[in-house]
Amino acid sequence: MIGFYDYTVVLTYISLFISVFGMTQASAGRFRTAVFCLALSGLCDMFDGKIARTKKNRTDDEKSFGVQIDSLCDVVCFGIFPAMLCHLLGVRGIIGIIIIGYYGICSVIRLAYFNVLETNRQQVEDGANKYYHGLPITSMAIVLPLVFMLQVFVSNTVFIISLHIALLLVGTLFIVDFKFKKPSNQVLCVLVCIVAVAVIIIVVFSGFHIPRRSFHEQPLWRILKSFFKY
Repeated sequence: MIGFYDYTVVLTYISLFISVFGMTQASAGRFRTAVFCLALSGLCDMFDGKIARTKKNRTDDEKSFGVQIDSLCDVVCFGIFPAMLCHLLGVRGIIGIIIIGYYGICSVIRLAYFNVLETNRQQVEDGANKYYHGLPITSMAIVLPLVFMLQVFVSNTVFIISLHIALLLVGTLFIVDFKFKKPSNQVLCVLVCIVAVAVIIIVVFSGFHIPRRSFHEQPLWRILKSFFKY
């Protein structure tokens, strides 16, 4: 069989499987399960690189394959999956589609640029890179659960507007060239705890269902108009 199947890439495959399952749940209107899958997929991605680097005798082909397969899976897990989920949650209309398309393009650009930098870096040095260039795409596994948690506390109108803003802002930060230091293990633990709390609140308190066409198929400007009317 083509490809590599050792322990260095298994967690990446598991992350992809979880996200694909999450898509099926989102399309069925089980948004709490879908958001949980996104967060869990992000957790797997958080450690796949660390696990891969424990194998010291990796060949150049294995290293290159690891870079490529990680980015390809990230496109699905943190590019397509969040875009699909946000669309089902209410990011619709012309403006919504443009924002979703913009987010998708930014995510692909960010990952392609990462592949170029990482491939060049591995030719001259070993170990992990200490900095990200731009916001890492896995950030959506943190941002979207936190935004979805807002639905428990605010109106649907505010929630839908927040989804538009999150996609636009996070997508832009994917392609802005700034150095972002990789978080330490302690910071990662804090982030995991924050997302875990958000997921628990969502699972326990959220009753969000597929939005009704009469409201959520409206363009964003009409949603904003109805919001500011109050």
